[in-house]
Amino acid sequence: MNQRTNTGPALHIDKVVKSYGPVRALDGVSFDVKGGEFVALLGPNGAGKSTLFQLLSGLFVPDSGRIAVMGHDMSRDPVPALAELGIVFQQPTLDLELTVTANLMFHAGLHGMSRDEAQARIGDELGRVGLGDRAHDKAGILSGGNRRRVELVRALMHQPRVLLMDEPTVGLDPASRGELLKLLLGMRAERNVAVLWATHLCDEVPDADRVIVLHRGKVLADTTPAALVAAAEAATIEAAFLAMTGGNRGGG
Repeated sequence: MNQRTNTGPALHIDKVVKSYGPVRALDGVSFDVKGGEFVALLGPNGAGKSTLFQLLSGLFVPDSGRIAVMGHDMSRDPVPALAELGIVFQQPTLDLELTVTANLMFHAGLHGMSRDEAQARIGDELGRVGLGDRAHDKAGILSGGNRRRVELVRALMHQPRVLLMDEPTVGLDPASRGELLKLLLGMRAERNVAVLWATHLCDEVPDADRVIVLHRGKVLADTTPAALVAAAEAATIEAAFLAMTGGNRGGG
């Protein structure tokens, strides 16, 4: 199957189970994300979000169930599956002693991009996120919000079809959080990239196409933000979320 002409969902998760000893971190999780769709994965501390992202990024394998990226089974065919993923991890991963360009060039090399292609793409992508004039600055002197933008550029440089954002606003001020979310909402449609945004913050959910509520390893809801509020007969997304999860809104 040609990875660029897949007609199914960009990301397919089917009955995924993952346990750590007696603890079932994921208990039959299933959902799809289509190209160009922005899906918020909302869950409190211990919900299973981090475990799911570890499986999606290939760090671990599920006990059972199936994960496919652009039609490529993550277990049977991991190389093409991972090639279609871009990931921004919860913990910062830039080398702060290197320049922005050096950080991005290293990533480009891992994906087999030529130096000329990488340099052209770096200039274009940094311009898109408003950092065209920071290419030669060391990553260590950038603000937290701008470092996240560089990590976003890095995740998109090889033109993936699925973008995983693992609690990407942790440690950012409210203005930077809002700017990053706005940037992603614009990019998903322009690039037709599927975005899965994990968060425990209800104010990051209203503009999502869908919200999936994950709690104790199970999907409690998979619907639009408005429908989530209506189904819970709540006034806000936060009220609906707290009602569904027993008032736990911690991160993780």
